[in-house]
Amino acid sequence: MTDPTGPEPSVPAGAEPAVPAVPEPAVASGPQPAVVPLRRRLLALLAVAAARPLATARPQRIRAVLRLVRRGAAPATRQQAAAARQAVVTVSPRCAAGRSCLHRSLATALLCRAWGTWPTWCTGVRTDPFRAHAWVAVGSEPVGEPAHERGYTPVITVPPLPPTGNRP
Repeated sequence: MTDPTGPEPSVPAGAEPAVPAVPEPAVASGPQPAVVPLRRRLLALLAVAAARPLATARPQRIRAVLRLVRRGAAPATRQQAAAARQAVVTVSPRCAAGRSCLHRSLATALLCRAWGTWPTWCTGVRTDPFRAHAWVAVGSEPVGEPAHERGYTPVITVPPLPPTGNRP
């Protein structure tokens, strides 16, 4: 049987045949998915599951539940809140989506609480164009939010409780 591509080029004795160049795989730009340890992944999945029904509640109910849950937690650091947000978006494609800010922020706050800390949970609006958004913050700075998601006026916030100190 004859080869339809034609005869192979001859290779001089002692020389290796040329290997066709294979293009390098393209490397995606932007943040790479984080590797989340198993225990943190499981807690993040639980936080995402707990946040889902809470995200469908009325704002007053959400605030009441979060005020109850934050009790006994230390204020979260920026690194703790960022690690919680990263774990949540890593385990949940829904929370990683841009339009799931309420679910993502609730899951992040609940995961922080599972770790013994509490960020400031916020929801707010902006008027030009009108949009609503939910996020977590440390102090007054949003954690993990892109620049285009800034500039909202907070409407509801649930900050950490101040330390109570030692009681006799």
